[in-house]
Amino acid sequence: MASHRMKRAFRAAVSVTAAIVVVSVSPSPALALPPAHQQPPPDTASEALEQYRELTAQAEKVNEDWLAAKTDLGKKKAQLNKANADLAKAKAAMARAAADEEAFRGQVDNLTSASFQGARFNKISALLTGSSREDFLERAAALGVLASDNEEALAKMTGAVNLAADSQTKSTAAQKSAEDATNAARALTDKIAKTKKDLDARKDKVQAAYNELSGADQEQLSGPVDNSVYLGPPGAGGRAAEVAMQQRGKWYVYGAAGPENFDCSGLTMYAYAAAGISLPHSSRAQYGYGKSVAYGQWQVGDLLFYGGSPSSIHHVAMYIGDGMLVHASTSGTPVKTGAAPSGGGGDFLGARRIAG
Repeated sequence: MASHRMKRAFRAAVSVTAAIVVVSVSPSPALALPPAHQQPPPDTASEALEQYRELTAQAEKVNEDWLAAKTDLGKKKAQLNKANADLAKAKAAMARAAADEEAFRGQVDNLTSASFQGARFNKISALLTGSSREDFLERAAALGVLASDNEEALAKMTGAVNLAADSQTKSTAAQKSAEDATNAARALTDKIAKTKKDLDARKDKVQAAYNELSGADQEQLSGPVDNSVYLGPPGAGGRAAEVAMQQRGKWYVYGAAGPENFDCSGLTMYAYAAAGISLPHSSRAQYGYGKSVAYGQWQVGDLLFYGGSPSSIHHVAMYIGDGMLVHASTSGTPVKTGAAPSGGGGDFLGARRIAG
C-alpha cells in the first residue's frame, strides 16, 4: 500500500521541498518521492493559458517540420557527396578503360599483321623449307605462340571495351543521382528557409502571449519543481535516462539541444549522446531508430512518440521507469517529469527502444 501511495504521489507532482532520497541496488531506477498531501490542485487553466498552449502546440509542429527538413537536407547532402564520388570513380574507370582499349587494340593489330605474314609460311611451308624436323617444330611452335598471344590480347581488348561501356553506364547513373540530390537539396534549403521564417513569427506570438499571462498562469504552466534524486539502471538506456533527468528545470527553447536549453528531440539526442549513441535532432527522424516496443512494455530509456502518424510526429519523451517519463514539453515549461504516456500529450503514437 505504501509503495502504491508513493507512486501515485510522484505521478502527480514533485514538491520543491521534497528531498527523500531513495537509492536502490536493483535494476529499477531510484527516485525520491513527495508525500501525497503535496499534490498540486487539478489543472484549471485560464482562457489566456489555453490560448497560449494552442500557440505553442502549433509552433512545436512547425519546429519539428524545420528540424526534420534540416535532417533530410543532411541526408541529401550525403547522397550528393556519394553520387559525386561515384561519378568521379566512374569517369576515372572510363579513362583507364579507354587507355587499355587503345593499347590492346594496337597490340591486336600488330599480332594480327604478324599472323597474316606468318600464314604465308604455314606449317606445310615450314616443313618443306626447313632443313630438319627440329626446324619445323620450332617454326610451328612460334606460329602457335603468336596465335595464342593474339587471342589473349583480343580478350584483354574486349574486356577493356566492356569495362568502358559499364563505366559509361555507371557515370550516367551517378550524374543523374547527383542532379537529383542537388535539386532535392535545393528544394529542402528553400523549405528550411520558409519554415524557419514561419517558426520565428510563431515564436514571437508565443512570447507575446506568454508576456500577457498572469503570474499564476505562468506558475501553473511551469508546474512544480522536481528535485527528486534519480539513479538510472545499468546500460545505455539507464545512462540516457539519468542524463535526461539531470536536465530537469532547464527551459524549453525551440531548436535547442543543450546544454542550457532544450526542445524535445534536443533533450533525447543530448541524453543518448552521453550514453554513446548518436541520434538526429528531430523527433520524426528519431522514430526511425531502434525497434518498436509494445504499449506498456517500456523499459528505462525507451523513447515515446506523439503524433497522428510517423510523418506527423511532433514530440518525443523518454521513459524513466515506474510509469513515468521525462521530456522538454513546451515553451514556458522546464524539462520535467510526467505520467507515461499521457504526460507527453494525448496523441501517443508508439515507442522505440534505442538501446538493448
